[in-house]
Amino acid sequence: MTDRFDDAPNMAIFCDFENVAIGVRDAKYDEFDIDLVLERLLDKGKIVVKKAYADWDRYKSAKRAMHEASFEMIEIPHVSYSGKNSADIRLVVDALDLCYVKQHVDVFVIVSGDSDFSPLVSKLRENNKRVIGLGVKNSSSDLLIENCDEFIYYDDLVRARRDAKAKHKAARPAKPAQQAPAPRVSAPPAQPAATPSATTPASSTTTSDHGEKTPEQRQLEAMEMVLEIVEALFQDREGALWGSMVKQTMKRKRPNFSERFHGYRTFNDLLEDAVRRGLLDAHFDEKSGGYLITAFGPNA
Repeated sequence: MTDRFDDAPNMAIFCDFENVAIGVRDAKYDEFDIDLVLERLLDKGKIVVKKAYADWDRYKSAKRAMHEASFEMIEIPHVSYSGKNSADIRLVVDALDLCYVKQHVDVFVIVSGDSDFSPLVSKLRENNKRVIGLGVKNSSSDLLIENCDEFIYYDDLVRARRDAKAKHKAARPAKPAQQAPAPRVSAPPAQPAATPSATTPASSTTTSDHGEKTPEQRQLEAMEMVLEIVEALFQDREGALWGSMVKQTMKRKRPNFSERFHGYRTFNDLLEDAVRRGLLDAHFDEKSGGYLITAFGPNA
C-alpha cells in the first residue's frame, strides 16, 4: 500500500533560548526541557532544521541537552552597551534567509514569547509559511500569540507530562498488605516440583528471571505509545485518523520503533489488537488497505 501520509510538513525550529529559560524560571518550573518541546512538535511534522540562540556561557548546564537534541547552538555574546538583544536580530536574519532559500520548509516554529518577533511572523506568513509559536504563558506577548497560526504553551506540555506520570502511578498495582507470620507447623514431605503446562501458564505480566520484558509487557508498551500519539494527533485535527498517519508519526518520534519487537507482524495487526482490547475505535478501509481511527481510550 502506498502511504498517503509520508509527505508530513518539513519544520524549522528557531529557539530564543534565553527568553524561554527565563520564562520557565519565573514560572517556577524545572529547567527548560527541550525534549518535551520536540515530542509535541514531532506530532506535527518532520523537523529538518534546529537552531538555538543564546550566550551559552550563561547557560552551560543546558548545552548538553541541546547538543543531544541535535540543535545548532548559535553563540550570541551579551554586549552591555547594546539596547537590543543580538540573539533576536540573528534569529530573524537566519529565519528569513531560510524562508527565501529553502523552499521545502513549510512550517517555522519560533520558540519564544517575545513580541519583537511579530514582524518576522508576519513576513513568514506573507511568504506562505505556516508559523507556530511556543512559549511560557506568563511571559508570552499577546501580540505574538495572535500573529501566529498556532501558539503552544509550554505550561500545557508540563501539565500533560505531570498528568501522564500521575496516571501511570495510579495504574500500578498496589503492593499486597503484609500478613502476620503463620504459626509454625511441621512441614509435609517434599513433593516434586510441578512442571509448567498449558493449563497452568506462568504470569505473562511479570518480567522474566533475566529482567527482560515479557511478550505481554511489550504489547502493552506498544499500545501505550500508539494511544499517546493518537491522542496528540486528535488535538491537532478534526475527524478520523488514518493508521498510516499514526505509523509515520511514531517513526518520527521513535525511529527505532518496530512492531515486530512488540509481537506484531504488521502495524495493522497492532491496531487490530488495540481495537479488540477496546482501546481504539477503528474500521478497515478496503480501498486503501488501512485502518481509519475514529476514537481512542478505554472502551473506545
